[in-house]
Amino acid sequence: MTVPKVTHFETVEDDEMKHAAALPVQPDTTPTTEFGTVVSFPRASELREAPEPPRKAREREDRREWLTEAEVEKLCAAARKRGRWGHRDATMILVGYRHGLRVSELVALRWQYVDLETGRLRVIRSKGSDDSVQPLSGAEIRALRRIKREQQTGERYVFVSERGAPLTSNGFFKMLRRAGDSIGMTDIHPHLLRHACGFKLVNQGVDTRTLAAYLGHRQIANTARYTKMDARRFDGFWQD
Repeated sequence: MTVPKVTHFETVEDDEMKHAAALPVQPDTTPTTEFGTVVSFPRASELREAPEPPRKAREREDRREWLTEAEVEKLCAAARKRGRWGHRDATMILVGYRHGLRVSELVALRWQYVDLETGRLRVIRSKGSDDSVQPLSGAEIRALRRIKREQQTGERYVFVSERGAPLTSNGFFKMLRRAGDSIGMTDIHPHLLRHACGFKLVNQGVDTRTLAAYLGHRQIANTARYTKMDARRFDGFWQD
């Protein structure tokens, strides 16, 4: 066998070697093939277990979304026992719950919208929601009459502080939270009262359109969340 004669060798200069050494190493991303079939393997990073959600995300999932009617009654009773403003605070909780009021709507309530003779309440909604006129229950009328008797003549707002100014949203939030803490109910905030109203009425059989009008929803899709918790949907599934 004849070995070919090598007549020339290419040399690599020092500068070219340094340049090649400085280049980043590229991973081999080309899949292996066998008989024309692409064989791919999962990367090590894909085999790792998905990380647990952050603590704050888990806490949001665990937060209560509404209150039951029994829980609202317990909050009213707890608020009623707390100091000289107990009756006012309990009435605020009751009215906020019965009419699905946002906290901004509750603290802005004025006597001009309350008709104790006919038992009607004109609900002025915020956030572009629709206003409505709603009936007042006997318990509400009695509670509101007492508040009116104990107020100074000519007071415009229904719920006022010791100084005669309208109670603030933050003031109501703190009161509600303290009332909840006193009976072991944590994570209580004012918007739970609005949700409690929606869940109560939908389980009572109120149809979605009527509930949307009651809560002031212009988009009925905003009311659909309450129908998901309507236990009556599954009545009659099993017959023993």
